[in-house]
Amino acid sequence: MDHTAVLAHYDQDIRAGAQSDGPGARIERTATVVRQVAEAHGWNGVLWSALDETNADAVIAAQIAYYTRLGRAFEWKLHGHDRPADLGPRLAAAGFMPEPEEALMVAETTEVVALTADAEPPEGVRVQHADDAAGIDRMVEVHEKVFGTDGSRLRHRLLTQLAADPGSLLAVVALAGDEPVSAARLELVPGTRFAGLWGGGTLADWRGRGLYGTLIAHRARAAAAHGVRYLQVDASPMSRPVLERLGFHVLTTTTPYLYEA
Repeated sequence: MDHTAVLAHYDQDIRAGAQSDGPGARIERTATVVRQVAEAHGWNGVLWSALDETNADAVIAAQIAYYTRLGRAFEWKLHGHDRPADLGPRLAAAGFMPEPEEALMVAETTEVVALTADAEPPEGVRVQHADDAAGIDRMVEVHEKVFGTDGSRLRHRLLTQLAADPGSLLAVVALAGDEPVSAARLELVPGTRFAGLWGGGTLADWRGRGLYGTLIAHRARAAAAHGVRYLQVDASPMSRPVLERLGFHVLTTTTPYLYEA
């Protein structure tokens, strides 16, 4: 994989060329940033920027003023190759709070499909599509237990997305009997080379049994069926070694910087 070329494609397709993630959101482009504006339950934030030492602080202040007028908390999604090199400290000085850094990892979809050809859930576990309200509830239940966060905003966004554009989302849940024990989703981005793997999580008692890889395999096959060339994931330190074994490469880092309006 040509890391430089793929990263350039990612910036072009997913960041500078961003599409809104739901019917209640819109993408706005200025000379210096691409941002999403959404309702209170949606994701608000800066996806891409073209800054340097001469304009970074002024643009940061302008985004704070803009979202504050809207009454929205927002995120500045900083990538490791963004400029200026001290953009992170500048955001922190302006009042943003950084969350843990993750690795932006990308793989060729066909390679992931090949490397996960034998992936199957453990005995007694089945994988189902979460394509209705009950399925989304099971998925969010896993998310809340694994990550310890309130899933109400995620539930609202996924249900809205399913209603408006069901073909853009594949949510999957692994069930042991009737208990949801692992969940994840694939988000397709029409007209681009990429699809995103998001929200992968497994209950503590079920880790180490192959469920993470099984759900990646399930989503990779779906992405391949849609002609997606690359799979992208923001990987935690825990998931990075597994993803590397499945053909994923680190292109850069990504750090959410959060601002409370």
